[in-house]
Amino acid sequence: MLCLKTLPHQIALGFACLTLACASTAAPAEKTAKGAKTGAATPTQVQHALQQSATPTPVAGPRTADFIVAVVNSEPITRNDVQTRTERVLRAMQDQGVQTLPTPEQLAPEVLERLIVEKAQVQHALETGIQVDDLAVTQAVTNVAQQSGGTLADLQAELRRQGISEARFRREIRDQLLMQRLRERDVDSRVKVTEQDIDQYLAKQNQRPDQGPAQALNLGHILVAVPENASAAQVRELEQRAEQAVQALRNGVDLATAAKRYSDAGEPEMGLRPLERYPQAFVQAVGTTPEGGLVGPLRTPAGFHILVVLDKRTAGVPSVVTQNHARHILLRPSAQLTETQAAAQLQELRQRIERGQASFAQLAQQYSQDGSAPQGGDLGWSSPGQFVPEFEDALNRLQPGEISQPIVSRFGVHLITLEERRQVTLNPRQQREMLRNVVREEKVEKAYATWLQELRSQAYVEYRNTEERGL
Repeated sequence: MLCLKTLPHQIALGFACLTLACASTAAPAEKTAKGAKTGAATPTQVQHALQQSATPTPVAGPRTADFIVAVVNSEPITRNDVQTRTERVLRAMQDQGVQTLPTPEQLAPEVLERLIVEKAQVQHALETGIQVDDLAVTQAVTNVAQQSGGTLADLQAELRRQGISEARFRREIRDQLLMQRLRERDVDSRVKVTEQDIDQYLAKQNQRPDQGPAQALNLGHILVAVPENASAAQVRELEQRAEQAVQALRNGVDLATAAKRYSDAGEPEMGLRPLERYPQAFVQAVGTTPEGGLVGPLRTPAGFHILVVLDKRTAGVPSVVTQNHARHILLRPSAQLTETQAAAQLQELRQRIERGQASFAQLAQQYSQDGSAPQGGDLGWSSPGQFVPEFEDALNRLQPGEISQPIVSRFGVHLITLEERRQVTLNPRQQREMLRNVVREEKVEKAYATWLQELRSQAYVEYRNTEERGL
């Protein structure tokens, strides 16, 4: 069977965009009330902001005369490129709660280096045959809208409000996907985890104190969506609905029941995941909240969010998880089959299933190009983190018996159906397998950093009067 069960990337694309979309327009008073960090920027916060900065955000202020400040393998980077990205980084640091920000002049050299590395990655991806179909870009854009609790039309309206063209947004999303696929091919797929690696990780964790900042969260989530251009009266009414959801939870109503009654989002349990895969606004809001605690309503452009801390982990893996039993049909793109064409074929299969002309298992046996085809596409029971993010996110949005729309992943284009969902207590062997994913993530991050340094050293970079020009 195709090895779908690999660790998610360093950050899910939808959440990276959501972090900026939500946090950049949140009221300062709300961020302060939720315990945002204060003080000068730490190196970690600067790097986090640099990572987030690839997502397009509003450009403030007039632009000065533009000129080239660096050339990467014959492709230019301009002063305005650096200024625009610097503004994004500063905005992201503000969203992290940093009060003492570096000056644009202090940040500019790091931003320029980040742009050089990104351009080198995109160039290398294209030169070595990596492509991103329009379908994958559209899916990523749709995921951004869904993760923010809105529709594609809501996202497009927000982009217009921020002065970002849809073409520019799609272009930057495409570049992110190119870099993601390059990393998957040249780094992620080559990292292996041995039993000795797991033993060493456990030994290291046993030497650490039990208390410390959370490294992973599982949040319950209820969203009361606020439409764009809602009147003040409508906002007050929706806020009251959110308060009713909070009161219901405090009165002992379980999360699933409250979500069904009040939420405009999908599956209420977001799943145990590293902090980087949550919106920064959510992480800040629940920073000091203990397990079982409730936060909200938290206001963002999407609406009012109620968060329940289901699990907060400093290390290791949970003992109780939500598992999914799924089937899928996989079509692999080729020179004769684009991702768009594969998606169209899967859409036809989906319609056949819905019309009762064939079962999902029958069509999986006939058409799927995965090793699970003889079993009708059966993937068995899976725990969180076992599938790549785009596959797992789509699976988590399904209810038992539902069939997804075609989903693009690094492996091809999938049609997914959820058979069953359950909560289970993991035995020691299963916990160790989940821990393998944690160890793999650490090894991947180290390998990726080394790989980036090598790629950067191979690129031809010409700086052009950066010191005299304020960079």
